[in-house]
Amino acid sequence: MDIGFIGLGHMGQAMARNLLKSGFKVTGWDRTRSHAEALREYGAMVADTQAGACTGEVVITMLADDRAVEDVVLGSGRMIRALRENAIHVSMSTITVALSEELTQAHRTAGQHFVAAPVFGRPEAAAAAQLYVVAAGEAEPVDRCQPLFDAMGQKTFVLGASPPGANLVKLGGNFLIASVIECLGEAIALMRKADVPAPRFLEILTESLFSAPVYKTYGRLIVEEKYQPAGFRMPLALKDIRSVLAAAEAEAVPMPVASLIHDHFLTQVARGNDDLDWSALALLAAENAGLEPPAFKATPSAASGSEHS
Repeated sequence: MDIGFIGLGHMGQAMARNLLKSGFKVTGWDRTRSHAEALREYGAMVADTQAGACTGEVVITMLADDRAVEDVVLGSGRMIRALRENAIHVSMSTITVALSEELTQAHRTAGQHFVAAPVFGRPEAAAAAQLYVVAAGEAEPVDRCQPLFDAMGQKTFVLGASPPGANLVKLGGNFLIASVIECLGEAIALMRKADVPAPRFLEILTESLFSAPVYKTYGRLIVEEKYQPAGFRMPLALKDIRSVLAAAEAEAVPMPVASLIHDHFLTQVARGNDDLDWSALALLAAENAGLEPPAFKATPSAASGSEHS
């Protein structure tokens, strides 16, 4: 199967490498050409244009936000014009429900297929092919893509025939992760203010009531104050919570916790903390508790052509 891959940042790089390791033919494109060139040693071909990556049976996009996806597919990237009839666009980005609905209709009109397949997992999970894939779309295209999902992830959850549902699940999951980060930050700030060892607190919790990976991963980052390099940058987190709230408003579902977390992410972005991991949301709780924040040095931001959580 010939695969096009557009968006080769930290997540896309790892995902494309795993496709190549599994024997798929991959043609990559990224707006930062060096990201695509880095895949040559693994056997990938590099396209000169976005449309040049769209000549195969399937094209995967792994991009930062709605604007990037819309530009590649419907705008200057001309992807929808370059794809052959019956080809499949697999969007693995975290995008809004509204854009997913638009892409579903646009590809249907063009005689193509659209599969939404956002993923759960940070860059290290992508590198290890341990992502969780949530896929939705017509049954036949999803079945055709299953070998690709198997090469990139540890498990695929097939949701149904409507692609926007998969995007809503991803947004709901990211909202819950952000809620965990917020609560961990507040609890760890309390422990530190009361001179209870934060590492021991986390150990007790994650070996008893809260043994889920999300508590272990983000609890460790918060306890160690390891907010750089960012696995998932603050502006992307803000974007996702904004998207959750938009979906909730469309369905008339109040989400007061999401509104609180949105404002906390917005505060971090307003303070210039764009290049911190979203787990640095915990810094607000520490600051509000009067604790001394860690000092950060400027570091290169995560590749802009990808998104991940």
